[in-house]
Amino acid sequence: MTHEASSPWTIVLGELDEKMGVAIVEQSVERVVATMPVAGNRQSFGLLHGGASLAVGEAVGSWAAVIHASTLGKTAVGVDVSATHHKGARAGTVTITATPIHLGRTLTTHEVLLTDEAGQRLCTLRITNLLLDRPIPAHGADG
Repeated sequence: MTHEASSPWTIVLGELDEKMGVAIVEQSVERVVATMPVAGNRQSFGLLHGGASLAVGEAVGSWAAVIHASTLGKTAVGVDVSATHHKGARAGTVTITATPIHLGRTLTTHEVLLTDEAGQRLCTLRITNLLLDRPIPAHGADG
């Protein structure tokens, strides 16, 4: 699917995003916001799974990068992600917010915050994406 440089990409949930219960709240080059329930995403001790935090954080940060890339007629792929877990959660809804640190023509870097319903920081991620000179793949397409 070819996108014109002026047409920002619209987020499409993937299979894992759907299984995790992710919902899109806001999407723009400046900010992507999503939510995810803790229920269904807990580890064996009843806390939000760290892997779930990384998976959703990487997804939201990558979506933010692809939205930016699409305005340049490009797509984006993740090349680095790191996370720090600050606090656990046992219930409720997590809000995931990606904001740009750097929006270049070759690389983007986003900060992604996961917060609980009280606005307390649960996890902080930093993700870097490489922008590629190729169209965004159609939903469900490989590669």
